[in-house]
Amino acid sequence: MLEIKHPTVSAAGAEGDRQKFVVGPLEPGFGHTIGNALRRTLLSSIPGAAVTHVRFDEALHEFDTLQGVVEDISDIVLNLKDLVLRSHSPEPVQLRIDILGPADVTGAHFGVNPDVEVLNPDLHVATLNSQARFAADVTVEQGIGYSGAESRPASGTIGDIPVDALFSPVRRVAYEVEATPGERDVAADELIVDVLTDGTVTPSEAMATAGGILRRLAQLVENLAEVSLPDGLDPAAAAEVPSDLLRPIDDLGLSERPRNCLKRAQVTTVGALLERTPLELLAIPNFGEKSLDEVTARLDELGLALASGD
Repeated sequence: MLEIKHPTVSAAGAEGDRQKFVVGPLEPGFGHTIGNALRRTLLSSIPGAAVTHVRFDEALHEFDTLQGVVEDISDIVLNLKDLVLRSHSPEPVQLRIDILGPADVTGAHFGVNPDVEVLNPDLHVATLNSQARFAADVTVEQGIGYSGAESRPASGTIGDIPVDALFSPVRRVAYEVEATPGERDVAADELIVDVLTDGTVTPSEAMATAGGILRRLAQLVENLAEVSLPDGLDPAAAAEVPSDLLRPIDDLGLSERPRNCLKRAQVTTVGALLERTPLELLAIPNFGEKSLDEVTARLDELGLALASGD
């Protein structure tokens, strides 16, 4: 069996929202294997928040205009897509904006809800003259990756405009592999990963989340030896597993949201749930603090607890 020689991960000092991570030493070839997996996961699977719908009081569609507003609706929607948001609610949050001109509408005007933080308040959205009124309902949601407007049907409300949403808080990932002296006169791989985020999460948080996602996927393969039942399986071995760990999560009596989130993350038994740390559960899309509190309370009633992550 191939033995990896105790690789370590070190992080360079963060420069704003950018940081480099060095992983090594790795067996030859593993630098590109791990680097590519991390890059794809960082760019596609880290949860974030974005504007998904907007409705203007005085416009019926995205090709319309607003009286006294310099930008047309299409330009305003493009500006709204550039809002950098952090949402604390697993449910969609609606922001109501109503501004009279003259005014310069910026990202700061959208920080009107305690569940939503705007990290680029100086972002220009629209310019109003003295005759203008900017009145709109903007919907912010949590999600993963990219969701095109065409994949999200309109709400049915007149004037509702679906917006292309880039939920990923990771803006750029680059990696390189360098050869370093290793054992047996064979050069070992040293992986350098360069991560840039939008500020809603730190590069370290993004890397930790990506690592957790890849670990859980790798465990599915690792556990094949446990879940496949060969002909010679000793029934007594199965009896050694505590009955509580084999119970489906449905038996915990959780409300619909945490139960569905766990199932989508392939956490279907109490035993699988106990392998997760609180931070790993919070990384599951739409699984928030309230869901974590509910899960913790149910496990506590059984005398069980989540993994500590130490």
